[in-house]
Amino acid sequence: MMQDSIGIPACFSSAEKQHSDDHGAVTRSGQSVYMSVYRTKVADHCRLITITWCKNLLLHGLSVSVEGPEGEEQYRCKVELKPWYFWRKQGSKRFIVEGKAVDVFWDLKAAKFNGETEPTSEYYVAVVCDEEVVLLLGDLKKEAYRRTGCRPALIDPILVSKKEHIFGKKKFSTRAKFHEKGRWHEISIECKNKGNNGDSSLSGVQPEMEIRIDGHLVIHVKHLQWKFRGNESIHLSKMRVEVYWDVHDWLFSPGLKHALFIFKPILSSTTTSMSSSSPSLSSSSPPLSTDQTRSSGSVEGFSVSGSSEFCLFLYAWKVE
Repeated sequence: MMQDSIGIPACFSSAEKQHSDDHGAVTRSGQSVYMSVYRTKVADHCRLITITWCKNLLLHGLSVSVEGPEGEEQYRCKVELKPWYFWRKQGSKRFIVEGKAVDVFWDLKAAKFNGETEPTSEYYVAVVCDEEVVLLLGDLKKEAYRRTGCRPALIDPILVSKKEHIFGKKKFSTRAKFHEKGRWHEISIECKNKGNNGDSSLSGVQPEMEIRIDGHLVIHVKHLQWKFRGNESIHLSKMRVEVYWDVHDWLFSPGLKHALFIFKPILSSTTTSMSSSSPSLSSSSPPLSTDQTRSSGSVEGFSVSGSSEFCLFLYAWKVE
């Protein structure tokens, strides 16, 4: 069993009901979730800010949370973008973090989603503290600074991780960047059942997994029932990407379960030093787990030290 707690924030009106069952909250109503975690200075301390976009058939939801003194998500504001709530598409909210005001400003009136959970253009979301814009997302930057009346922060926020929930029967697809200024890459993960010598009977089925990036096959795992946890290195442009997977629940747990895939980019300057220190995972390794990649930027079971601390987490939900 996966030991990871997903920790989906309740973006929607049924928040009270969802709070007790985060796994159910992901799967009900076809909800999709996209989370970005940044580290920056807020209220005199280095903290994590989590930006979460949720989508179901009726609405989009935006949640902004700031890490508390003990590392928990203690401060949060939520915005629901129902089609008939036009006034909710632009506004601001304030909450207090250890005695200091933190303001969240957003303008999503003309935001273009292009079918995605996260907007792609024509929007901004700004987090302000001590008269500084400590985090600014979106392309309408001039409008954001004009609206907040605040200056940019002296410390640039660092993108720590992105987490996305994707759904499918056998094939799972998404788009992702492996660093903030990089280009978009198409990622697809496909689980296949291959029969021995063309035998399609259950006794002859051998599950396999293929991972493709931009249409190119980069990882092919045969005998998945024996290699349901593992990792491989792939090379992409000028960087090496460590790919970790845990598909145990796909194969051995009944009901709607998710697999976890982690993509960890390593810049070329650190490739040599990291190649000898990156441990490999096997089916006997402990389940992969995420812990919000807190200040150490670590993931349980392996080191993610290096020049880039970014990790992409994909939760692939298999729908029968």
